[in-house]
Amino acid sequence: MGSFSLFLVVVLSLFTSYAVCQFEEFISIDCGGTSNYTDPSTGLAWISDSGFMENGKSVEVENPNGNKVQYQKRRDFPIDSRKHCYTLNTEERRRYLVRATFQYGSLENGDTYPQFQLYLDATKWATVSIYEASRIYVKEMIFRAPSDSIDVCLCCATTGSPFMSTLELRPLNLSMYATDFEDNFFLKVAARINFGAPSEDAVRYPDDPYDRIWDSDLIRRQNYLVGVATGTERINTTNNIQVGTREYPPVKVMQTAVVGTEGVLSYRLNLEDFPGDARAYAYFAEIENLGKNETRKFKLEQPFIADYSNAVVNIAENANGSYTLYEPSYMNVSLQFVLSFSFRRTRDSSRGPLLNALEISKYVQIAPKTDRQDSNVVNAIGSLSSDIVLERKGDPCVPTPWEWVNCSTNTPPRITKINLSRRNVKGEIPNELKNMEALTELWLDGNLLTGQLPDMSNLINLKIVHLENNKLTGPLPSYLGSLPSLQALFIQNNSFNGEIPAGLLSAKIIFNYDNNPGLHRGNKKHFKLMLAISIGVLVILLILFLASLVLLCNLRRKTSQQKRDENGISGSKPLTGSSFLRGGSLMDEGTAYYIALSELKEATNDFSKKIGKGSFGSVYYGKMRDGKEIAVKTMTDPSSHGNQQFVNEVALLSRIHHRNLVPLIGYCEEEYQHILVYEYMHNGTLRDHIHDCSTEMKLDWLARLRIAEDAAKGLEYLHTGCNPSIIHRDVKTSNILLDINMRAKVSDFGLSRLAEEDLTHISSVARGTVGYLDPEYYANQQLTEKSDVYSFGVVLLELISGRKPVSIEDYGPEMNIVHWARSLIRKGDVISIMDPSLVSHVKTESIWRVAEIAMQCVEQHGASRPRMQEVILAIQDASKIEKGTENQLKLSSSGSSKPQSSRKTLLTSFLEIESPDLSNSCLPSAR
Repeated sequence: MGSFSLFLVVVLSLFTSYAVCQFEEFISIDCGGTSNYTDPSTGLAWISDSGFMENGKSVEVENPNGNKVQYQKRRDFPIDSRKHCYTLNTEERRRYLVRATFQYGSLENGDTYPQFQLYLDATKWATVSIYEASRIYVKEMIFRAPSDSIDVCLCCATTGSPFMSTLELRPLNLSMYATDFEDNFFLKVAARINFGAPSEDAVRYPDDPYDRIWDSDLIRRQNYLVGVATGTERINTTNNIQVGTREYPPVKVMQTAVVGTEGVLSYRLNLEDFPGDARAYAYFAEIENLGKNETRKFKLEQPFIADYSNAVVNIAENANGSYTLYEPSYMNVSLQFVLSFSFRRTRDSSRGPLLNALEISKYVQIAPKTDRQDSNVVNAIGSLSSDIVLERKGDPCVPTPWEWVNCSTNTPPRITKINLSRRNVKGEIPNELKNMEALTELWLDGNLLTGQLPDMSNLINLKIVHLENNKLTGPLPSYLGSLPSLQALFIQNNSFNGEIPAGLLSAKIIFNYDNNPGLHRGNKKHFKLMLAISIGVLVILLILFLASLVLLCNLRRKTSQQKRDENGISGSKPLTGSSFLRGGSLMDEGTAYYIALSELKEATNDFSKKIGKGSFGSVYYGKMRDGKEIAVKTMTDPSSHGNQQFVNEVALLSRIHHRNLVPLIGYCEEEYQHILVYEYMHNGTLRDHIHDCSTEMKLDWLARLRIAEDAAKGLEYLHTGCNPSIIHRDVKTSNILLDINMRAKVSDFGLSRLAEEDLTHISSVARGTVGYLDPEYYANQQLTEKSDVYSFGVVLLELISGRKPVSIEDYGPEMNIVHWARSLIRKGDVISIMDPSLVSHVKTESIWRVAEIAMQCVEQHGASRPRMQEVILAIQDASKIEKGTENQLKLSSSGSSKPQSSRKTLLTSFLEIESPDLSNSCLPSAR
């Protein structure tokens, strides 16, 4: 016994020395504070943020909560488009807990409570919404440091001004909070609860050497514990608890618990920012002295998941005795906004269930930062100016770009423009500029730049360069004249010398080189020779073009005459008067295949088999002489509007080709009829398969996801793959057709518009289909690609629910599928919107992924909706989840979702870890 006591003393002394070492590495910043001090209640050293932040102002907090010094002031930031970032030093690949807190205090006259965004590097951490003056809002994230520093940024206020009260960084030990997913995900703390707490006071440092905040279960705040089961009692002990396992919860937390004396222990907990994927830990320690024949065994009853709920928790067995920690866990579980959980005593147990603590964290996908090479270059250029020190905080592009750069929407973002005109930039332009391949504009005029131009030959997208009014020297590199995208180069008032590259003197480039005495043009004879050769080549090409044009016209005239002769019709000709688009007729398009009316009558058996109705006419089945099956759409609207739809469809489909767009085979303009000929789609429309009860083939969830992905790719091609981009304007399930292999193709382009014409103004009447029509487009007549995104969001809701977009029977006279689904999803209830044929046959997490992106698609304002590329990625994620092949959020082979034994698992397999080695260093390196 004496040796065991000695062992405990040694362990405690080692742990104490480690805690002291850990404490020394804490960073505790008082935002807005003006001096450094030590908090008497915790012993933590706090420092002013004056060394971290130059922006914003220190503000006295009116009526702060309590007498904590760190909440007497706050730092307020301007309401502008910039982000305001604190940079914290880290050790790469080490795990940390970062915590930001916010207490606003009383409102002054006319003020409103703030709402703004909080970011960790480029990853959105939280939306900070203040509703109570005295409440301290706490946001915590656990992360493995991606580099030697990390940025905490505030931006994008919707009301009030962004502010912060405190910012804290705490290093963690060993493999604490390690997951299989930490390369791609941060852990956002959603709940950390101390059950059986003696008061409402939270437990933190020094009781927790890592300074985690364990909230008391006595707090009854909004979004906190409610619905405690009857018979729940609070117990505690003064005995020491052995907590040296994986997560090292504080002994003080484990010395209290709640027990279900009537055999059931249940709670209901609201989780902020859920539904989502989570890591959930339960902490158990037997702190009652059970009799010789007494046992405490219980099972997870709710939520019921067969693989997990069958495992029996026997604390004494799992923890190898009383007063010892046992911490089973879900390493990856999909949780909804409302988490109801309960434990029930087994029949062979004499005592009810027990719970000491609970910890839930949400997986937050790490957003990509700006391309590293681009970041290095703009930081190097920015360091040459003392005027922009305050404008170089955080990532150059995310969440908002620096004022002097423009960024692309690529992943990762690339920098497309640098604008440092007249910003006191001194020194030489960095040679690394050649790595910025996405750069289109470079504005460095009016500075004090010296030296020669760096190599920019790789900048194939560079269009505009302003280097005038500097002190640059040396020759102009020859490649400048051959940069493929260069449109304008301004270098006047410098000291360049040598011969001007011939390419810069061409008419296609605006080139100003005044006041560079050392620069001169090339040999005039050589220039005249090149000019003569160029003119000669142009004359020859012009002659060849005119000859080809004459030949083509003769050929078409003969073909047209031959067709008229075959049909016995004189004077019948294409209606070019109604078919002009951008100054030419459909016959001039050259890519659509003209099919004679007689050939179509033969193929369709004189239009005898009607198979559907399009946006402007009936559709008939046909079969060409070569056996090719076709769908023939005839226009029944003789008005100019109908003609315009016909022109649109032919003109658009003649120039776009994509596997997920219905291909146009040909068209016909004869006898004053307008006819379109498409490839026949054997399996009809998506609407038939979802809503037609007579359809034999019912779609399972994977088939629906595949169809959704196909259709989304078709729309994404229209939005980004065409120049100018095309807006469909009538996306709906009846315009998504299915081929013989059940692959989806988008059809019916009669209402489509070219984006460059219509982004700012279109016709006064919004066109589309009721139930799918974008309300923003309907209200203000401003058409954008996000109108298609809204309509596609409705399609996704149809795929999930099997319901029609508008139905008085389903939703009542004032509702539609969007209002109905939104109200249920906000309650965390996705099951109620699922098609009954899918229930019990799909993974709920996969449904949630699609429901989440669908809700984003149908946001009221277009700016809040995702791009089709983001929609495609979400659908692909859902497919991976459903197939069980997802790479980022799947359980590893060592963490199977099936139970192994009641001794080593409750929710997933128990994780064995090595004991910490505290003898050699303060903090072992993260593994």
